[in-house]
Amino acid sequence: MTNDDSEPRVPVVCPECETTSRIELSELADSIARHNEQLHDGEQVAEVDPEVADELANLVADELGLLDDA
Repeated sequence: MTNDDSEPRVPVVCPECETTSRIELSELADSIARHNEQLHDGEQVAEVDPEVADELANLVADELGLLDDA
């Protein structure tokens, strides 16, 4: 993991472990996969905070013009 304070950190939650952490964007996918593999037998339990994921999806959809009225 790098120590670059300019890289965005994304909130990750694991309801089964009752934990929340902030992971650097560049490490996000690997970190979630590693957590789920090591602690949950590969089951997709830990994930990006759903509220943040929804907001990001809305921002991307807006940027791509998917939310424009036809």
